[in-house]
Amino acid sequence: MTVRSAWCKSCGICISVCPKNVLEFGHDGKATPARPQDCIQCEMCEMMCPDLAITVATRAKAAGAAKEGGSGGN
Repeated sequence: MTVRSAWCKSCGICISVCPKNVLEFGHDGKATPARPQDCIQCEMCEMMCPDLAITVATRAKAAGAAKEGGSGGN
Protein backbone atom coordinates (compact mmCIF):
# COMPACT_ATOMS: atom_id res chain seq x y z
CA MET A 1 0.00 0.00 0.00
CA THR A 2 1.22 3.44 -0.92
CA VAL A 3 -0.15 6.74 0.37
CA ARG A 4 0.90 9.81 -1.60
CA SER A 5 0.96 12.33 1.25
CA ALA A 6 1.19 15.28 -1.16
CA TRP A 7 -2.24 14.28 -2.53
CA CYS A 8 -3.84 13.43 0.82
CA LYS A 9 -6.12 16.14 2.25
CA SER A 10 -6.46 14.41 5.65
CA CYS A 11 -10.19 13.69 5.29
CA GLY A 12 -9.90 10.38 7.17
CA ILE A 13 -12.25 8.45 4.89
CA CYS A 14 -9.63 5.75 4.26
CA ILE A 15 -9.05 5.37 7.99
CA SER A 16 -12.74 4.98 8.71
CA VAL A 17 -13.42 2.39 5.97
CA CYS A 18 -10.46 0.09 6.65
CA PRO A 19 -11.80 -3.12 8.22
CA LYS A 20 -8.40 -3.98 9.72
CA ASN A 21 -7.42 -0.54 11.08
CA VAL A 22 -4.29 -0.47 8.95
CA LEU A 23 -4.30 3.30 8.45
CA GLU A 24 -4.05 6.13 10.95
CA PHE A 25 -3.16 9.80 10.94
CA GLY A 26 0.60 10.38 10.94
CA HIS A 27 2.58 13.19 12.56
CA ASP A 28 1.88 15.37 9.52
CA GLY A 29 -1.88 14.82 9.83
CA LYS A 30 -1.97 12.69 6.69
CA ALA A 31 -3.09 9.07 6.42
CA THR A 32 -0.29 6.59 6.85
CA PRO A 33 -0.17 2.78 6.88
CA ALA A 34 0.61 2.15 10.56
CA ARG A 35 0.05 -1.62 10.34
CA PRO A 36 0.68 -2.62 6.69
CA GLN A 37 1.13 -6.27 7.68
CA ASP A 38 -2.56 -6.36 8.67
CA CYS A 39 -3.77 -5.22 5.22
CA ILE A 40 -6.07 -7.77 3.54
CA GLN A 41 -5.94 -5.92 0.20
CA CYS A 42 -9.70 -5.27 0.12
CA GLU A 43 -8.96 -1.94 -1.66
CA MET A 44 -11.67 -0.07 0.26
CA CYS A 45 -9.25 2.74 1.11
CA GLU A 46 -8.18 3.07 -2.53
CA MET A 47 -11.77 3.06 -3.82
CA MET A 48 -13.03 5.58 -1.27
CA CYS A 49 -10.15 8.09 -1.40
CA PRO A 50 -11.52 11.22 -3.11
CA ASP A 51 -8.00 12.37 -3.99
CA LEU A 52 -6.70 9.09 -5.47
CA ALA A 53 -3.87 9.28 -2.94
CA ILE A 54 -3.86 5.55 -2.08
CA THR A 55 -2.73 2.60 -4.14
CA VAL A 56 -3.11 -0.97 -2.91
CA ALA A 57 -0.83 -3.37 -4.76
CA THR A 58 -2.81 -6.61 -4.87
CA ARG A 59 -1.52 -9.85 -6.35
CA ALA A 60 -4.06 -9.60 -9.19
CA LYS A 61 -2.96 -6.06 -10.10
CA ALA A 62 0.70 -7.07 -9.97
CA ALA A 63 0.05 -10.04 -12.26
CA GLY A 64 -1.86 -7.82 -14.70
CA ALA A 65 0.90 -5.21 -14.75
CA ALA A 66 3.55 -7.86 -15.38
CA LYS A 67 1.46 -9.30 -18.19
CA GLU A 68 0.98 -5.88 -19.83
CA GLY A 69 4.65 -5.00 -19.42
CA GLY A 70 5.73 -8.18 -21.15
CA SER A 71 3.73 -7.49 -24.33
CA GLY A 72 6.61 -5.73 -26.04
CA GLY A 73 4.88 -2.37 -26.54
CA ASN A 74 3.15 -1.58 -29.85
